[in-house]
Amino acid sequence: MRGFVTTVSAAALLFLATGSAPAGPPPTDAPCAGQIHANPGFERGTTGWTAGPRIVVLGDAARPAHAGRAYATFAGLDVTRSDLLRTTVTVPADCDLTVRFWVRTTTTETSRSDYLNVGLAVTGIPPKTRFSLAFDGGAQWREYTMSSGTATVERTATVSFLASETAGNGVTTFDVDDVTFTLS
Repeated sequence: MRGFVTTVSAAALLFLATGSAPAGPPPTDAPCAGQIHANPGFERGTTGWTAGPRIVVLGDAARPAHAGRAYATFAGLDVTRSDLLRTTVTVPADCDLTVRFWVRTTTTETSRSDYLNVGLAVTGIPPKTRFSLAFDGGAQWREYTMSSGTATVERTATVSFLASETAGNGVTTFDVDDVTFTLS
């Protein structure tokens, strides 16, 4: 009987030991998951962004942000000018980057000469303007989406918002908020 108990005990210990043993290194977060920009909603001003001198971050009850309290605005001045807002992120190998952003347009313009050009430049791919928005965007927040595609090597992706305004044909203000950078 003692031999039988020892054999059963040894078998049980073997089963318990192998059943709970890890099958390799502990799991880590997948490199192609999640939001990768630290300040997508401008809640910390232009931290993490390169902003032109006339780009301001604000939010108030009269012109609320899409989400949170703040957004970036290309303030309409009815002068001929351009303003640039951009940021760069790293896209790991074999990952796709999806960029989503919200834009609101307020204008007195009637001739479509003020624009917000939105570009995505990815290492190894020629820069491309993905959206050219004018006053037809509307005074309500609208969402836009663009994607980088995947590659077998790590890349950088630069997203840029370039506002161009022409003097004498009305004032246009472009507001940008919640620019999310999601890997998949």
